[in-house]
Amino acid sequence: MTTLTTGSSARRRLLLASDRSDRSGDLGAILQRVGDVDTTLTSEIPDTPAGRFAGIVVDINLRSAESVLRVRDKLCAEAYRSVPRLFVLADALHHGSMQAWALGATDTISRPFDAQAILQRIRSAFPGDDGRDAAASTKALNRGIAAAHAVLVKIFERLPAGVPLAFSDVLEAEREILRAIKRSSLRDWLAAVGRHHDHSYRHCLFVTGFAAAFAQRLGMREDDQRRLTRAALLHDVGKAFIPVAILDKPGKLSNEEKNEIRRHPRLGYEALLQQGGFPPEMLDVVLHHHELLDGSGYPDGLRGDQISDIVRLTTIVDIHAALIEQRAYRLPFTHAKSFAMMEEMSDKLDQHLLQAFRPVALGC
Repeated sequence: MTTLTTGSSARRRLLLASDRSDRSGDLGAILQRVGDVDTTLTSEIPDTPAGRFAGIVVDINLRSAESVLRVRDKLCAEAYRSVPRLFVLADALHHGSMQAWALGATDTISRPFDAQAILQRIRSAFPGDDGRDAAASTKALNRGIAAAHAVLVKIFERLPAGVPLAFSDVLEAEREILRAIKRSSLRDWLAAVGRHHDHSYRHCLFVTGFAAAFAQRLGMREDDQRRLTRAALLHDVGKAFIPVAILDKPGKLSNEEKNEIRRHPRLGYEALLQQGGFPPEMLDVVLHHHELLDGSGYPDGLRGDQISDIVRLTTIVDIHAALIEQRAYRLPFTHAKSFAMMEEMSDKLDQHLLQAFRPVALGC
């Protein structure tokens, strides 16, 4: 085992377990910036880490059954149960990501490495002991929610009054939102939103938080994370054109009111299309986030391959957010109950993506 020391300023002790000795050196150098790093082969992961490490970073070939079993034997032991673990993905392929979450990943990072992004992940997943990280996380969280809220104000208060919403309005917000989720946590995001927002704002902020966390859990490239986050933030833009009396009605909606609500995807799509400048995938999400794979959704009754991946992702986080929210006519469902209900939706949702969402949904 090799110990890389950063000196007395180190706030963490990290374990880097690797079966890629020829490729993990660059990662070790990045990790040194935030703590002391012990490196080891996966075959030599210590049996009793408790109290010794703030977290473990695992860099293995996730397609190797031997490597996976070796790590699983260690990390599934009781001694590692509470130790955060960050996995390195060699690429963005679905198999590697799913294998990492099956091994209990707290978070994932991907090659090629972005040093600043990795440091943010480490600070979030493996907190230091001097309180400075907590203050930084709180600041990032507040800035992220404020940025998202500012976009929602433009949507729900200014757009109906004829003030255009520009794509540039969303770009800065998405950066702050992703930074907030990385530096704090989805749980913190949901708690803060729940304390300070209600009705349509709360739902949009919940969906946005879940989408950002889901994208990060899947190990998406930064650009793809931003695409999903911005789409989630604007998915309900059409509700700006639905009467507030219907949106905030303290009870169940009548059939006529339900039909009015069902107009919001088309209204939002047409508004953004008319203004121009919004990417096609964002327009796709705005128009189709209520479509279901069996063709029973709206407004176009799409089915199967007619529904894009980014829409499938947004639909999952949209439904989960709606189920865990408190409504005037029912108490909120727990995260576990919501996820079980979505599993029962069977061929209406992409079940492979839903299972990938499990650690996000149940980790709250």
